Amino acid sequence: MNKLKIFAIALMTFAAGIPASADNDNNDKEEQYEEIDNFDFLYDNEAYDEDYQFSQIDDVLSEAFSHLGARYRMGHSGPNSFDCSGFTSYVFKNMGIDLNRTSRSQYTQGEAVDKDKLRTGDLVFFTGSNSRGPIGHVGIVVDVDPISGSFNFIHASIKGVKVSNSNERYYSRRYVGARRVME
Repeated sequence: MNKLKIFAIALMTFAAGIPASADNDNNDKEEQYEEIDNFDFLYDNEAYDEDYQFSQIDDVLSEAFSHLGARYRMGHSGPNSFDCSGFTSYVFKNMGIDLNRTSRSQYTQGEAVDKDKLRTGDLVFFTGSNSRGPIGHVGIVVDVDPISGSFNFIHASIKGVKVSNSNERYYSRRYVGARRVME
C-alpha cells in the first residue's frame, strides 16, 4: 500500500511538471509570433479598389453620424429633420455627390452591388411597409460582418436617424438590393 501511495505521489508530481516544462519549450515560439488581439485579418481589402478613398468614406460616416437622433419628417432633407432619402441625399451632397431625392430614383444611381460584396458607404434599399413600389426605404452601410453577411446601416427611420441591423426582422424581410455611388 505504501508503494502505491509513493507511486501516486510521484505520478502527480510528474504530471504537475508537464505543463510547466511544455511552457518552457514554447518560450522561443512565443517570441516569434505576436498575439492576435482583434479580427482585422478577417477584413481584407480585396473588395476595395486600389484608388478607393478611405477618407471619403470616413467623411460620409462622420457626416451621417453627426445627425444621429435627428427627427423624422416626411419630405424633409435636413439638416434638423429628414425622411430616409432626404437623409442620404443630404449626407452625400455634403461630400460632393449628388443623389436623386427619392429612394426609388436613388436605386437607379451608381452601380448595383451583390449583398456579399457590400462595403461601408454603399446604399441599401428596402421595400416600405406602405410603399407603392419595390423601393420604399434607403440607408447607408456602416459596417459589414463578413462571417454572417449581416450589416449595420444608418438611416432616417420613423424613430429618427439611427443605426439598425439587416438581421432585424423588419429589414431582413424587406431587403431589395444595394448600390455603390462612391468609387
